[in-house]
Amino acid sequence: MNVPVTKLPPRFVPNDPHALLALQANELLRRQKDSWTQLADGYASLAQVQVKEIQCDGFTVLLQFNPGRMVSTSAKVDPKSIRERRCFLCVEHLPSEQEGILVRNKFLILCNPAPIFHGHYTISHILHRPQAIEENVRDFLILAKEMGPDFTVFYNGPQCGASAPDHLHFQASPSGAIPVESDALDANRRRNRAVHEEVQVFSLADYGREAFVLEGNRIESIESALRRLIDAMKSVFPGTEEPLMNILASYRENLWRLIMFPRSKHRPEAFFLENDKRILVSPAAVDIGGLMITPLERDFQRLDGPTIEGIFHEVSLSEDQSDRIFKAFA
Repeated sequence: MNVPVTKLPPRFVPNDPHALLALQANELLRRQKDSWTQLADGYASLAQVQVKEIQCDGFTVLLQFNPGRMVSTSAKVDPKSIRERRCFLCVEHLPSEQEGILVRNKFLILCNPAPIFHGHYTISHILHRPQAIEENVRDFLILAKEMGPDFTVFYNGPQCGASAPDHLHFQASPSGAIPVESDALDANRRRNRAVHEEVQVFSLADYGREAFVLEGNRIESIESALRRLIDAMKSVFPGTEEPLMNILASYRENLWRLIMFPRSKHRPEAFFLENDKRILVSPAAVDIGGLMITPLERDFQRLDGPTIEGIFHEVSLSEDQSDRIFKAFA
């Protein structure tokens, strides 16, 4: 259903162009905790999560036991299941208590009722349209800038962790909450790959999964570089509608930084095993970025470095595939 801006319910208010969007989002969260029981319960649950550091070969991962993420982690995202359920991001299906901030007459900033972080937002398009990045790169970059230096905006591809692959949306997390954000600044990890219209392109070495980093201070150039990278991925993996990927975007000190995780698949084989052999981990941007979420305590207790390394290796590209992508990018 297409919802004209003029028909949006009054609880979805336009953002104040004279105030920082991050401050407006924080105020929305404060207000919604008082007025929306489901959100208050989600944040009460978040206060009880357990986190531990897992040492892997050359990197560390934060493991978060978060029972509140069961629905998202275990979501059925096959085409048949998507067709048979109503879209929970469409405006007409949002809870009556949920408020939002309308940004540029396109997107709603919404508080995520199953948070991973203190300050977790969904940024949903007001129209029901497929999850896809190429035609929405400019909006993605602008949203990262508008959210400001205190937030990172991220994208999960329709086959890489998006629990609503039929409805365009991004998410926002507090700056630095995902470990790759600091790891990407480590000069010892950076492997120079290319320069495109003054955009520096790196990959991260000894990281257990392939990760690409793009940095630039002109929106036209960073947009062009990302599109070129996606085209290079398509040339290496022809026939794919959208190459599998997760992307984090931030804008700080006049610099866009994009971190892309190219993927070979969404879920590891262990996700589909039966009974005690099953590991309920469904890697999306947050997980592949180094904050792995598990809603089951048994997985929190048994996941170790070698197991996490195996999961990353299984769902990521190989180094050889990355080399082929950058050869096509050049």
